Amino acid sequence: MQKILSLLLMITLMAIACQPQSEENSDATAEANGSVTADSLLYPEETHLKNIRQLTFGGNNAEAYFSFDDQYLVFQKEFAQQGIPCDQIYMAKVPAVDEEFSPVRISNGEGRTTCAYFYPSGDTIIYASTKLGGANCPPDVDRSKIRKYVWPIFDTYEIFLADREGNQLAQLTDNDSYDAEATLSPNGDLVVFTSTRNGDLDLYTMKLDGSDVVQVTDGLGYDGGAFFSPDGSKLIFRASRPQTEEAQTEYQELLAQGLVAPTNMELYICNIDGSDLQKITDLGSANWAPFFHPSGEKVIFSSNHASGGRVFNLFMVNLDGSGLEQITHDTEFDAFPMFSFDGTKLVWASNRNNGDTRYTNLFIADWVE
Repeated sequence: MQKILSLLLMITLMAIACQPQSEENSDATAEANGSVTADSLLYPEETHLKNIRQLTFGGNNAEAYFSFDDQYLVFQKEFAQQGIPCDQIYMAKVPAVDEEFSPVRISNGEGRTTCAYFYPSGDTIIYASTKLGGANCPPDVDRSKIRKYVWPIFDTYEIFLADREGNQLAQLTDNDSYDAEATLSPNGDLVVFTSTRNGDLDLYTMKLDGSDVVQVTDGLGYDGGAFFSPDGSKLIFRASRPQTEEAQTEYQELLAQGLVAPTNMELYICNIDGSDLQKITDLGSANWAPFFHPSGEKVIFSSNHASGGRVFNLFMVNLDGSGLEQITHDTEFDAFPMFSFDGTKLVWASNRNNGDTRYTNLFIADWVE
């Protein structure tokens, strides 16, 4: 997740690692002081949303996920002006109407972190960090040498557990591969994550203590951002599956450099063992950040297929690819949607109301069927 002034920089927000942004944010500051109403954050066409509330103001905030009891959110934040040069993990209580959103840091400030998620108990948080590779942020891609847009796949990412106070409880992975993008089953028995341990970017599951690792996908290409269905039986994920010989060669050459080009992605669904794999979108451009509707019969996701450029909005589609419906109607960027487990709220990241800056903030709204 990076800067958003062009298509390439907009798509960077999908990468789970933000870059420093500018300081200006007068409109967002005004809302923080209570001078912007919730109705002003809603586009007229957004009939599935009401009572939108902006939770963060400034920097880049993304991948906010509910605890299983819907009482807390965990997310990642980068804000150089606040001394956060690359993504760190934060947690906060979901605020009532008269409460403020007051995040506390969970990660230790070393390295780059990404993809935090609550354990069912609510007192343990899983996330990935490069901290074992050094206390500083890992170097970003040298754009002068790589002429197309790419994400870095840091092989120093390992998966850790921490409590709500930020105390490290355990390290679940330990190798020289990329291990990240972990989320949990609602059944409270499995973790799904993405790894390069077999030389490709595939999905794996493991038990909550890191044992019994099982490979789920094996198709050439980037499989990531997986989430379980509400009954824990299926996985929805984004995938960039190169089809031509030229595309496959380019993918493998980039991966050998620890890079992946994510500009063309579609959504796939499969059983948790990888069986019955099906592609459910064929929209072109970048379709990603999927999450199951509470019914388990649809998925919400982010896409720029309608704009063909830097504008991303949220869409919903049936599991067979039918019934495509646009949910948000932003003129900039909406992504990383997650329904609360009781199905009453939606949280997502957006560039709306950012005072014409590059800031990406968190928003929460009541969900209307």
